[in-house]
Amino acid sequence: MISNDSAGPRVQRILVVEDEPGIRDFIVRALSAAGYAIDFACDGADGLHQALAGDYSLVILDLVMPETDGRAVLTRLLRDRPEQPVLVLSCLSDVTTKVTCLDLGAHDYLTKPFSLAELLARVRVQLRGDGRPRDEIIRAGDLVLDVGRLEADAGNGPIALTRLEFLLLKALVEHAGQSVAKDQLLATIWGYDFDPGSNVVDVCVRRLRGKLGFDLIRTVRGAGYQLAC
Repeated sequence: MISNDSAGPRVQRILVVEDEPGIRDFIVRALSAAGYAIDFACDGADGLHQALAGDYSLVILDLVMPETDGRAVLTRLLRDRPEQPVLVLSCLSDVTTKVTCLDLGAHDYLTKPFSLAELLARVRVQLRGDGRPRDEIIRAGDLVLDVGRLEADAGNGPIALTRLEFLLLKALVEHAGQSVAKDQLLATIWGYDFDPGSNVVDVCVRRLRGKLGFDLIRTVRGAGYQLAC
C-alpha cells in the first residue's frame, strides 16, 4: 500500500482496489496528479480491510479478482458501511452485473476499457457532495430522512436504507405532490440507459414499501410513482 497526501485543509482520499498492476498504477498516477490522496490494494481481502479501517471519500473497486472478488467486497463493505461511496470499475459489461452492483449499493459503474477523462469526470461527480453536513434532516409530512445515517422514519422509528433506496425516496420527497416517471428515476439515481423493460425501480420501490409501509409510495398508472405524504 502507498499513500500520497497532498497539502491542504481538505484532501479527498480515494482507495483503489485493483489486482492488475498496469491499470492500478495508471489510476493511482492519474488521481494523484489530479490532487487526490490515494491508497491502493492489490486484492479484494486487503481492499476490504483498508476500506473498513480507513475513512475514504470514494472506493474504486474492480470486480474480477482472485480469492475475494469485488462483489464479495462490495457486499461486505456496504453491509458494514452503507454510507461508503463506491465506483465499480470492471471488464464485465453485461446489464445484469451492473444492476446487481447498483442494487447492492454501488454509486456508479464504469466498464473497461475506459478513458481517463471519463474516469476523472465520474470521480468528480461522486465527490461533488463530499463535505456536506452529515446531520442534514429532510422532512415531508410525517416522513423524516436522515441524510448522514441513510435512515428514514415514517412514524414507527428510524429504518436503515441502502443508498439507492434512500436516493429514490429522497427524489420522491423532492417532488412531493408530483408523480415521478420511472425513466426519470433511472436517469437521476442509476445514471444508466437501462433497457426500458428494466424493473430496478419497481424492485427498489417494493423494498421501500416493505420497510416503511405500502401506503408511503403511490403507483401512478402510466406516470410513475408519487410520495403519499
